[in-house]
Amino acid sequence: MGALLSLDAVVAGYNQGLVLKGVSLNVNAGEVTCLIGPNGAGKSTVLKTVSGLLKPTSGTVCFDSEEITSLSTHERLRRGIVHVPQDRSLFPAMTVWDNVLMGAHIVRDNAAIRSRLEMVVEMFPIVERRRQAHAGSLSGGEQKIVEIARTMMLDPKLILLDEPSIGLDPRARRLVFDTIRELTTAGRTVLLVEQNARSGLAVAQHGAILEGGVVKLEGTGVSLLDDPLVAQLYLGAVAPTSASTTTATSTSTVTSAPPSPVSISALKEPQ
Repeated sequence: MGALLSLDAVVAGYNQGLVLKGVSLNVNAGEVTCLIGPNGAGKSTVLKTVSGLLKPTSGTVCFDSEEITSLSTHERLRRGIVHVPQDRSLFPAMTVWDNVLMGAHIVRDNAAIRSRLEMVVEMFPIVERRRQAHAGSLSGGEQKIVEIARTMMLDPKLILLDEPSIGLDPRARRLVFDTIRELTTAGRTVLLVEQNARSGLAVAQHGAILEGGVVKLEGTGVSLLDDPLVAQLYLGAVAPTSASTTTATSTSTVTSAPPSPVSISALKEPQ
């Protein structure tokens, strides 16, 4: 499949401070693309720019063969772009069932709502099992699963997930990443921002590293996991002393020279 989402030289920021300084990135249909990088690199800003919460000062955003750079958040939502933020977004005093139904707030076709509910219940058993429970009584991992289930009521073409595993215990994290795998098995496209780089890349077909507001390195999830430079900087591994060549496809050239212990700024800037 080709690119469902394309960012080309996107520049964006807040209060005249630039965060994205020329981000170019393709997200292929039916795949998970995972963005990793240090805090402040612009990962969450990329998601906000795609969903329309933040308008770029320059560059273009194309979705499903249409330029959407100037479209509002609501117009992007109607085209199938759904943003699941880092913070918990369920209504804690409402039941799980009512929270899921809220996901269909812009859908006017009752038959479509019923059909999607059946799909959600089959894909996310917790929705039926805890349907009468207040959302606030669920664990952090369960709440994140219900948030993802709610997005499915919009039959999204692209799901933007911002740090879905943050603050979760190991068991809950595994549940969340298993759910992300199931989304792609069902043919969904996911753009994932994840600080837990190892788990994020493990579930992704494609990965990209952001640093300083630009994409420094790209490759398959597997190739980035196997890259000694990435392992040292983001996966907590010790870089090997012997010379080796990375297998990742990069916007820059990675050599066997010893990497910087704090950043990948030693990599050449993208051409």
